[in-house]
Amino acid sequence: MEIDAIAAEHAKRLAAADALLPKPSPLNPEGGTRLTTRDGMALATRSRVEPGTPEALWRPLTEYRLDVRLGGTDPGAAFGSLLTEWDRLLEETEATDWDSAAVVTRPSRDTVGTGELLRRGFAPTRVLAVRPADRLASGPPAVPGVRIRQAEPSELATLVRLQLELRQYDAQFGLVTRREDEERAITDATRGLLADAGAAVPSLWIAELYGKPLGFVHVELPPAADWISGYVAVERAGYLASMHVAEEARSTGVGSALAAHVHQLFDEAGMDAVLLHHALASPRSTPFWYAQGYRPLWTSWYRRPAARG
Repeated sequence: MEIDAIAAEHAKRLAAADALLPKPSPLNPEGGTRLTTRDGMALATRSRVEPGTPEALWRPLTEYRLDVRLGGTDPGAAFGSLLTEWDRLLEETEATDWDSAAVVTRPSRDTVGTGELLRRGFAPTRVLAVRPADRLASGPPAVPGVRIRQAEPSELATLVRLQLELRQYDAQFGLVTRREDEERAITDATRGLLADAGAAVPSLWIAELYGKPLGFVHVELPPAADWISGYVAVERAGYLASMHVAEEARSTGVGSALAAHVHQLFDEAGMDAVLLHHALASPRSTPFWYAQGYRPLWTSWYRRPAARG
């Protein structure tokens, strides 16, 4: 098939699968390697972050990514052929340590080629979930004993502790890698958010249970959330960067109260949708967020290390 025909069939299939998916952009071969088969094409890229940088907190140091476009009567077979070509490229690298990953991000409702990924050792690891705006007419319901308020600079240590607890838990699922300097990096980033007094909507919120701070949430509105807006077909998107409730406050309503509060903030700010990332294997995050009205939009399949060896 011609390249334009593959791209057109790929876009048509995605539009039919999910109305919230944006139109696929053309593959730009600059900075990557273009792969083609009879009914498919892809762009293979490599990115690296250095230890000690904020980016290293949330990803492997080296990521090899494949962005695919699939057409023809058997797009699954086309996907398999592209993955085979990509594996040949990866075999020529030194990506055999745990701090490397091969990553394929696919629209969650476009399940073409799922078996091809599983046969090559990939696992669905990370989801970008979406929640269309509710436009609540009234505030969220009150939860006995729970108070949601803006975080204060004096609570830096509490916010850092809660974020470290979240990292320790999420590291079990193969997405977060613990770093020796993570406490310093999180402290610096949190201090910067707390110092941003000019924001129309605060980024950090604390949940108190009977006066004790036991949960937090970090939100991003445009322009801070512009980096994620291209993943969803709406005009204005917000991003729920992270949320955590201490173990002692689980099943008390703190998490639901935090979620309801920030959803009202997003609705009042005119967001058409809210996005968030979560670890698919987490027995806490996945059921909780989908009970709050989210659903999978993009699923990232990981293989660590990147090369099969």
